[in-house]
Amino acid sequence: MSIVTIIIASLLLLDVGWWFVADRVLQRAGWKAQARILHSFFFGLQLAGLAAVIASRRSEVWDRLPAVFTSAVYLWHLIVLPLLLPLSIAVGLVALLAWIIGKIRKGEASHAIKPESDAITRRAFLAATAAFTPQLFTVGLTAIALRQLEQFRVRRMTIPIRDLPAALNGLTIAHVSDIHAGRFTRGAILREMTAAVNDLRSDLVLLTGDLINGALHELPEGIETVRRLDAPSGVYMIEGNHDLFPGREAFESHVKRSGIPLLVNETAQLTVRDHPVQLLGQRWGGPIFRRRQGNDDGTITAAFEELIALRDPEAFPILLAHHPHAFDPAAAAGVPLTLAGHTHGGQLMLNAETGFGPWMFRYWSGHYSRGDSHLVVSNGVGNWFPLRTRAPAEIIHLTLQRV
Repeated sequence: MSIVTIIIASLLLLDVGWWFVADRVLQRAGWKAQARILHSFFFGLQLAGLAAVIASRRSEVWDRLPAVFTSAVYLWHLIVLPLLLPLSIAVGLVALLAWIIGKIRKGEASHAIKPESDAITRRAFLAATAAFTPQLFTVGLTAIALRQLEQFRVRRMTIPIRDLPAALNGLTIAHVSDIHAGRFTRGAILREMTAAVNDLRSDLVLLTGDLINGALHELPEGIETVRRLDAPSGVYMIEGNHDLFPGREAFESHVKRSGIPLLVNETAQLTVRDHPVQLLGQRWGGPIFRRRQGNDDGTITAAFEELIALRDPEAFPILLAHHPHAFDPAAAAGVPLTLAGHTHGGQLMLNAETGFGPWMFRYWSGHYSRGDSHLVVSNGVGNWFPLRTRAPAEIIHLTLQRV
């Protein structure tokens, strides 16, 4: 049984469990059928939405559901519902303790008990609060997420590189990562992204993986997005883990047939400003793609060692690696510049140093350096998940500076 199957089964059980418990609380508090129907309607939509998200891996129809609906399903199941589990356990323990204390004090004077009508009113209010607050919280998060899905920034950086060839001083690169064409990133926002990249008029446009969100039917729109990008010295891309969810061969063959330069542990030799530049495009994971392979540092290092053997000592090298941990072997090998993505800037961050970014990665957003080697990690311009906190979507515009 796969981890994905276990997670989905757990979410379904949590859905049904919370639905049943909250409905019982409303019923025992005396709420009429209308309130319970409204409550049940929310859970019916969530269960239908979860089924649609699962089915969308095989059918494009389900992937075209309104973003408001899909966002609510994601936020409920991946943020609100998991938070409810420990909260429910804590509330249950408190309720159990209160029940035990009540039994102990059962013989106390009746004047200590408030009139039944007040008790019912208070109980009904608390029951409604417990039942509907998580749903209202989900609605609020969804409103925030919908606005974020239409936003990205252009982040400008100047990277000082020791002994940068004089001809390349001032070289500009549009670093685009994690477009995730598909469920949350499609249509108008993709056209806005390409327009913003082209307006930068960079020498190179380099894409560091996750062109699609994870389904083969998303690929035509992703390919068309890359085709609209333009740069005097070319547009080049590598693969990310989401790209390979439909299968390595399927993704790679479709992209290569489109004519887009896709580097899979391959290099591209080009001349930029009359100087040779070599792009080193690192493969995701091992030669045979597995969903759980690719994050292991040993696998990353093995792929890099195959790639660095192709290095041209006369050309200025730039490593394109979806996973930022490729920077470690790259810095050890003296590669001056590595571009990466994958982290989404941590996606959900409390501040620049606290959140999923540093919890999961050594490098998660922005510019890092070690000796004369530099790494730039993009937050990504697209979204697989509708909500970001302190990790805004971005296109990075780099200017290389000789020092």
